[in-house]
Amino acid sequence: MKVLAINGSPKPEGNTAQALQHLLWEVKNEGIDTELVTIGNKSIRGCIACGQCRTKLDKRCSSFDDTVNELQPKMSNADGIVLGSPVYYAGISGTMKSFLDRAFFVGNASGLFRLKIGAALVAVRRGGGSTAFDQLNKYFQISEMTTVGSCYWNIIHGMMPGEIEQDAEGLRIVRTLGRNLAWLLKLAENGKGKITPPEPLEQARTNFVR
Repeated sequence: MKVLAINGSPKPEGNTAQALQHLLWEVKNEGIDTELVTIGNKSIRGCIACGQCRTKLDKRCSSFDDTVNELQPKMSNADGIVLGSPVYYAGISGTMKSFLDRAFFVGNASGLFRLKIGAALVAVRRGGGSTAFDQLNKYFQISEMTTVGSCYWNIIHGMMPGEIEQDAEGLRIVRTLGRNLAWLLKLAENGKGKITPPEPLEQARTNFVR
């Protein structure tokens, strides 16, 4: 089993990265492989709605050959995907938004993320954490992924790198999230070959414009 964590902060050692490391430590402690990648310091263009990922079904973004295509195989091969972002203007970072829009358009066009397990967390100085957290979870929910919960909303507080270590409740939330993620991954692994996964229904796209 493998968990891929994606850090949407431009700071590889910032509070978001450190929170993800706390989570991954709990996962690794359960014998599950982990990997942490930082994309917040990359130059990533937003989706231009060309629709080629739905036409070609080649599991790649046709518009821009960048970090999205580089990480697509890792996301596809992972059993669990963790998304972490700092909170900017009550939302996730701009680079994270650009990355996720394109990565999930490509992934959902080919069914790459269906029935995987996802977890999200955000690091915030003060306000806007719930909005950003909800924004990350939307990518899981539209992809037929199972979302992991914790003992509170997955938000940890701090401004300067390392300040999250003072948020005792936030650390408990993040560590509990890691343990719950590992538990769900083991349940899913145990069920393989024993429980038949649901077949996807035929797509029906309805535009509410008359």
